[in-house]
Amino acid sequence: MILFKRFLKNPLSVVGFVLIIFFFLVAIAAPWLAPPERACPSVVYYLVPDWLLRPFMTDLPCEPFKMPRDGFKATPLPPNPEAWKTFFPPDWHLHPLGTTENRYDIWYGLVWGTRNALVAGILIVGCTLLVGLIYGSVSGFYGRLVDAVMMRIVDFVFALPTFLMTLVLVSIWGRGLDKIIFISIIFGWAGYARFTRGNILAVRELEYVAAAKALGANDRRIIFRHVLPNTIYPILILASLDVGSIVLGLSGFSFLGLGSGEDYSDWGQMIAFARNRIVGAAGGDLLQYWYTWIYPGITITLFVLAWNLLGDAVRDILDPRLRGSRRA
Repeated sequence: MILFKRFLKNPLSVVGFVLIIFFFLVAIAAPWLAPPERACPSVVYYLVPDWLLRPFMTDLPCEPFKMPRDGFKATPLPPNPEAWKTFFPPDWHLHPLGTTENRYDIWYGLVWGTRNALVAGILIVGCTLLVGLIYGSVSGFYGRLVDAVMMRIVDFVFALPTFLMTLVLVSIWGRGLDKIIFISIIFGWAGYARFTRGNILAVRELEYVAAAKALGANDRRIIFRHVLPNTIYPILILASLDVGSIVLGLSGFSFLGLGSGEDYSDWGQMIAFARNRIVGAAGGDLLQYWYTWIYPGITITLFVLAWNLLGDAVRDILDPRLRGSRRA
């Protein structure tokens, strides 16, 4: 209750939390807000993106994450106010937000792209956080030779240019969000490991750790029962800040054409459709086709902003030094 009151005292924190709840509600309600043209035989196909199912299934009976298109003309269609005259949600077949280049529906792409962004961001952060916590805890707790060897591995991972390595590996394995996410997990855990290791080094010499050793507790119990719970809060703050930046990075790779295909509901891919309109290479100007870039652009901005505000709120609540300085 006290933490909740502290949370409510910061208006920006409330805004971030409300935005995140909004994105989660949109992701949950995607089959109703933008129903696919072809019904799926199981709810699994609605919940799990295609890039998570394809490694286990060669043929998918339905693909709700693929954006429907209205013909094959390159010229986008403007937003149609008639679509909003029906009961909410609007009739996306009438294109309430218009279409992208090649006539992909923007409303459908934004709605299902929300679910795709949340699944991808949380999956990457969850996996890298878990690996980094375990790796950094072992390194920091045992120290000496174990710490030296394990940290040199972390230094090696940091020395690799993640962006260039992603481009090289995707060019070898083929494009797709599943490959990009796998590569992001391979190179993303090192930051959490180093951060965890630093916190463990500061905690392992405290009295309650020595007391647990004196009582005969084994190393695994000391690490996961006594040391890690007292160092995890700063790491959770870092993780909450990373969700938005990771989704922004995935959108960047999709913008470069490394995602799951042009018809996939991905915010970065939707910005890529507007590239020719932004630079004027396909006729028209930036303002004439504003809807092709401003809707996905605002969506990405609000998503990243929401996670950053939430991370700042969690930091303000859990960091007693910061609270004390603000009261002073």
